[in-house]
Amino acid sequence: MNFKNIGLHVPEILFPKDGTEMTKWAVVACDQYTSQPEYWGKAGDIVEDAPSTLNLILPEVYLETPREEALVFEINVTMNRYLDENILVKQKPGFVLVDRKTAIVPSRKGLVVGLDLEQYDFHEGSETLIRATEGTIVDRLPPRIKVRKDAPIELPHIMVLIDDPEKTVIEPLFDMDLEKIYDFELMMESGHLRGFRVDDENILNSISENLSRLADPEAFSQKYKVKDKAVLLYAMGDGNHSFATAKAIWEELKKKEGSGEDVMSHPARYALVELVNLHDEGLEFEPIHRVVFGIDAEDVFKEMSAFYAKHGSELLIDSFESVSEAETEALKSRDADFHAITFVSPEIAGVLTIKNPKFTLEVATLQSFIDFYMEDKKSVKIDYVHAKEVVSDLGAKPGNMGFFLESISKHDLFKTIILDGALPRKTFSMGEADEKRFYLECRKITG
Repeated sequence: MNFKNIGLHVPEILFPKDGTEMTKWAVVACDQYTSQPEYWGKAGDIVEDAPSTLNLILPEVYLETPREEALVFEINVTMNRYLDENILVKQKPGFVLVDRKTAIVPSRKGLVVGLDLEQYDFHEGSETLIRATEGTIVDRLPPRIKVRKDAPIELPHIMVLIDDPEKTVIEPLFDMDLEKIYDFELMMESGHLRGFRVDDENILNSISENLSRLADPEAFSQKYKVKDKAVLLYAMGDGNHSFATAKAIWEELKKKEGSGEDVMSHPARYALVELVNLHDEGLEFEPIHRVVFGIDAEDVFKEMSAFYAKHGSELLIDSFESVSEAETEALKSRDADFHAITFVSPEIAGVLTIKNPKFTLEVATLQSFIDFYMEDKKSVKIDYVHAKEVVSDLGAKPGNMGFFLESISKHDLFKTIILDGALPRKTFSMGEADEKRFYLECRKITG
């Protein structure tokens, strides 16, 4: 069942069989805790030999390590075994209504659906119905493609935003008498998860109708006060590169098989995601900080000063006794003509003040330099970190430097994307690491 005008697909979801220990089954998104292998080791200790999505994903902490190739092979073997042994059971076509409690918020509501990859293009300047919110780094796709290309199933940690201020799509479903599918505590004190089955045809049609209203061109133009702009209905929240991976594999499949009716009905045309309303009270935008490894702070400051001067900006560097003092100073000095970025290194904590910045967002000002600096330095690595305390800890280690960034307003997101295109990568995060989507629902993507 498809609603092609709004890129919506009603999937046949796979759930773990009755009796599965759900706390062991569900694990956090693979792109979290990438500098903390101990987290994933602890997850493995919790799961032990039980069926788990941990056995179906490649945590990115293991990318470019000796374990990567063996893990990819094991993932595909385990996926097939879970299907052959009926550990995964196909359900009637439908959606899943999700209610997530975290340590920070009592409820974040979502709806697991399929989206049509034909309605998505991650390249710069795209004006498709489904749009990337940040720049897609094509070089980051190959390891994800390696995992997905031979995989018989997909698991989503992808969260996609809709801008529904009247709360017409997701929220009314919680007033309906729906069958509860799961209700359990997530591992490592990551909150609680409830899921409800949405497979009644009338309800599915109602969801489609309400999404169609959001996608009405006239209403869209009035809402964002724009003219002659293509409708943006779905904006990527989390999992931008995973969704882009699904798109890349779909395009390769079309090249290989042609664009006939058979391939256009292939399950790989769609990707499973969780829709979340931008106006959900439980949805919070958090900044994503940076930690750079394998550098010398003095060299960074020297090149940074020259880089910004070349682009018509001036760099000032002030040091402080602590990160908290630096953050207080950064807050005071920040305005339209100054960008102020707190940093920590093994020697000092301080504030980088960039006068007359070229970019509107501080994250773009910082990332433009980091990209330039790392261009010809293969030994220098970067990690994108959610928790400030992790940045403080890692940034203070020898050879490292941590940078702290501020969050953008979630209410500016859609209009910014419509007018300016994709934001710099890793501009914002929907919550802290332990608030990310946990893998649970699966879907078969082979013919």
